[in-house]
Amino acid sequence: MLIIETSKCCEVLDITPQAKAAIFASKTVSGICVVSTRHTTTGILVNESEGGLIDDIQSIMSSIVPDDGYSHDLIDNNAHAHLKAMLIGSSSTLPIMNGELMLGTWQSVLFVEFDGPKTRTVDVSIVPDK
Repeated sequence: MLIIETSKCCEVLDITPQAKAAIFASKTVSGICVVSTRHTTTGILVNESEGGLIDDIQSIMSSIVPDDGYSHDLIDNNAHAHLKAMLIGSSSTLPIMNGELMLGTWQSVLFVEFDGPKTRTVDVSIVPDK
């Protein structure tokens, strides 16, 4: 389990090193790694961890889902965060081969915050092959 402190309302954080550390600690040679968030206003995605692309992700999400005008806002004014997280998804499953997380050259595991700053919990579950 990872504890992540976000510092902004909308933020994208590269958690690849933590996922790799969990695989190393488990001594798993072959299997799968499931990275999942426990929060309905955050997401997990696999993509490039490059500053311009991260800005673009935040920009496109804001243009697809504006910040106001939703029924849920009557409760806690964060409907936009729930809707953005729904589009990103709450988990990613990746293969482990030869003790390594199988990512493409430019791929990273990214945690996406839409309702921060907050303390968040992310699970990294390692399932070894039998």
